[in-house]
Amino acid sequence: MRASRGFAVAAAAMMGVLCAAPSAFAQESGSFSAIATYVRDFTSIEHADGAYFGGKLEGSVTTLASSGAPFDEGGHSLSTCVIFGKRSAAGLDLQTACTIVNASGDTLYLVAQRRAGDVDAGGGGQGQLELAGGTGVYAGMAGSCAYETSYLANDQVVTTTDCSWHRE
Repeated sequence: MRASRGFAVAAAAMMGVLCAAPSAFAQESGSFSAIATYVRDFTSIEHADGAYFGGKLEGSVTTLASSGAPFDEGGHSLSTCVIFGKRSAAGLDLQTACTIVNASGDTLYLVAQRRAGDVDAGGGGQGQLELAGGTGVYAGMAGSCAYETSYLANDQVVTTTDCSWHRE
């Protein structure tokens, strides 16, 4: 009787370790590559010093490659972005803020800037984005990512990125 009670306690302790393992052994840094597809809804106006535009991007993000959790290869998340920009003789000045929500409801925040290319169908360009923390598995996360965006017909947008991240 005493041996079976000891086994039960040991089994319960092992289950506790296994269930806690994902958070107990969470990575402190890593890298990932992802692709995002969006539908855009922009409004633009001509102004004295150029054209201003703004709106939203809604779509999904898929992790293509990863060094490990919390970015699981093949994992999908939903993304919503607010974008604001100006196009003038000096070029493009584009800023974007996004929330990316994984299947568990954890949210990753990011901000992006781009000063090259355009936002017309057939265009796009390269930029830089910063991981700005989040909730759940993304809490305390920071990092920097190069990205490239392509604007397609029918308000479709595709963005690819390679990121390095760490916990603060």
